[in-house]
Amino acid sequence: MTILFDDENNSNKDINTHSSKKKNENTSLNSIEFDSSYENNIRPKFFNDYIGQESLKETLKISIEAAKLRSKVLDHILLYGPPGLGKTTLAGIVANETGAGFKLTSAPSLERPRDIIGILMSLKQGDVLFIDEIHRLNKVAEEILYSAMEDFSLDMTTGKSQSVKSIRIPLPQFTLIGATTKAGSLSGPLRDRFGIIHRLEFYTIDELVKVIQRTAGIINIDISGDAAKVIASCSRGTPRVANRLIKRVADYAIVKSKLGRIDEKISEQALKHLNIDEFGLDNTDRMLLTLIAEKYQGGPVGIETLAVALSEDTKTIEEVYEPYLVQKGFLERTPRGRKITAYALECLKLDNKYQAQQKLF
Repeated sequence: MTILFDDENNSNKDINTHSSKKKNENTSLNSIEFDSSYENNIRPKFFNDYIGQESLKETLKISIEAAKLRSKVLDHILLYGPPGLGKTTLAGIVANETGAGFKLTSAPSLERPRDIIGILMSLKQGDVLFIDEIHRLNKVAEEILYSAMEDFSLDMTTGKSQSVKSIRIPLPQFTLIGATTKAGSLSGPLRDRFGIIHRLEFYTIDELVKVIQRTAGIINIDISGDAAKVIASCSRGTPRVANRLIKRVADYAIVKSKLGRIDEKISEQALKHLNIDEFGLDNTDRMLLTLIAEKYQGGPVGIETLAVALSEDTKTIEEVYEPYLVQKGFLERTPRGRKITAYALECLKLDNKYQAQQKLF
């Protein structure tokens, strides 16, 4: 059960903050409109336009159709997996396919009980509520969601001491879609309340080629199949990275190419200009691997030592750089520290003596 509090000081701070934010928003209105317009355009609106994640798409299509036939709301959905694979996009598609309203928020913004309660009470019958980074929900907000998800109601208390009363407020039936990059960080009771749980997988080169060609069509630039494949191979299996790269390559092609189109040569030149190699590695990735190979004889080396040497914090290395390097087979995580692999040494053309040294161990 939840007790609501009113804090006048906080509300005054909110008003002052709102007025200052409004001034800043007016100064950059055009850029915000451009960015949101681009994001809205490249996001697929329906399953027919969504590329990849075929197993998940089929599961959701069946569940949506079954819910329509039963005249019931769709079960709550938990989507987890690495960032940039389309969790938010899929949530929007589910809302469009069901013809429901769509409300989007993120767990860090739900600091106080009134935040989550206000959103829940504003929902209409059949609405889809999307909570990003749901593993970061605080304990109070999570407990409020328990009854909302299971019984479609809010349990609250009013009054003080002996006059305290418990009130149950009914809510319209809705579908909660939670997205997280850390499914293991969710508590068991919250995770068990989701009827559909699915992991999003990294994209194949062929799927990324289709994503890039679709985005190129939206931004109105011609691209060859070979050029799309070059960009796809550097996209780390992630549509978000692919869309970012095609924008940068398109900028390069418009400025450098008189033809105003992207061919294989232009794409290779643009990626080289961006310091991205054929393996999708950027400067920091190469610095990390070279550091382990040349300064620490191939490893193992501790994560704290690497962080100091690269002037990065350990969390950035663990969550931004390492996952792709491990996935590609360039880096090994061991109890003693990080080790570079023979495959990475071969690809980066580092000294063979490190390969020989690794074989001894």
